[in-house]
Amino acid sequence: MSKLMLLLAAFAPVSAMAEGQAAPQGAGGIEQLIFLGGFVLIFYFLLWRPQSKRAKEHKNLIASLEKGSEVVTSGGIVGRITKVTEEFVVLKVADSVEMPVQKQAVAAALPKGTIKSIAE
Repeated sequence: MSKLMLLLAAFAPVSAMAEGQAAPQGAGGIEQLIFLGGFVLIFYFLLWRPQSKRAKEHKNLIASLEKGSEVVTSGGIVGRITKVTEEFVVLKVADSVEMPVQKQAVAAALPKGTIKSIAE
């Protein structure tokens, strides 16, 4: 019973405000615009800009692929490029094992000699 009384006492001022006159609005229009502008800036700098930078770096990586480059795919396959076409690269992943992979699946370029050091 005492919990119910505390709950009613807590909501009594809220219901009294709802029955009375509305609070004055004042000059809140400019403050709301500044607040909204702040959210837009946060969205831009924390979400959109880093994503566009990563996309630009990946596009440059794909454009720089050439025969003999050592790469890792997004699936984790490590190989050396033996052929480059418009949409695909052919990776040599082991002796006499070559597989075509879409250029977009290449996640990173590795330094020369990485495959040799992994195999040892």
